[in-house]
Amino acid sequence: MIYDLIIIGGGPAGSAAGVYSARKRLKSLLITGEFGGQSSVSAEIQNWIGTTAISGEKLAKDLRAHVEAYAGDVLAVHEGEYVKNVVKNDDATVSVATDKGSYTAKALLVATGSNHRKITVPGADRYEHKGITYCASCDGLLFSDMDVVVLGAGNAAFETAAQLLAYCKSVTLLHRGDSFRADPITVEKICANPKMRVIKNAELLEVKGGAMVSSFIYKDKITGDTKEIPTQGIFVEIGQIPNTSFVKDVVVMNEQGQIVIDPRTQKTRTAGIWAAGDCTDILYHQNNIAAGDAVRALENIYQTIQ
Repeated sequence: MIYDLIIIGGGPAGSAAGVYSARKRLKSLLITGEFGGQSSVSAEIQNWIGTTAISGEKLAKDLRAHVEAYAGDVLAVHEGEYVKNVVKNDDATVSVATDKGSYTAKALLVATGSNHRKITVPGADRYEHKGITYCASCDGLLFSDMDVVVLGAGNAAFETAAQLLAYCKSVTLLHRGDSFRADPITVEKICANPKMRVIKNAELLEVKGGAMVSSFIYKDKITGDTKEIPTQGIFVEIGQIPNTSFVKDVVVMNEQGQIVIDPRTQKTRTAGIWAAGDCTDILYHQNNIAAGDAVRALENIYQTIQ
């Protein structure tokens, strides 16, 4: 059979797309390894609109339940299935091959998100989500009145620092190099805050703690000295890895591997393929934004294929 739409992804974007496609009575297939996206491992999410606080596990369950409530006879859900590649066919349809089968549709929405680039020093695995976090918007308030560290040198790192300065006792930004990739005006503004400290030419060596993070050790790359600094939280902003390798031959991507889209419609530069959420080249990546992007995509997909 030929579906109206295939949705790849089960995070906020993919789930929102599933709900909207079902409500619009599009014959659709949603393929995902699991529901929830990156936030499914978060202990507490405080910026998911409509709820004061929710665990990542509960968010994932709620997303699945919402999709299933509308699925009915128009939306098939294949959870635990992984996409291998996508092909644009001569008849303008799109085919998706997975580890369990092959499917064809009039339209495709890629909503596979991205993964945070992680630190790999000793202690990093042990303290992930026990002081090491990748989202200031999600977790920042949990560290109110604490001393925290931000790892990174780009705009994302300084924007994270700016958020944390509003409620943390102090923020230390640790950077491997000598210069920043962030906009100079942003760097100047953030560094002017008396609670802000910057350490350059610093190589992170180890994260230490008990039940939670309590300190980190770094090496000064100029002097070779090692130092240990107390901290209760480490916010990692060293880049994202988009989950887009399976569409590299059919859509245009930027140097970071993000899918290039028209932000008015979510269309890619390949007819019949749309993308939404963290796998795209939009400026900001958050759960609420991803869900909205998917809704915008569905409105355009519906108008296009009807």
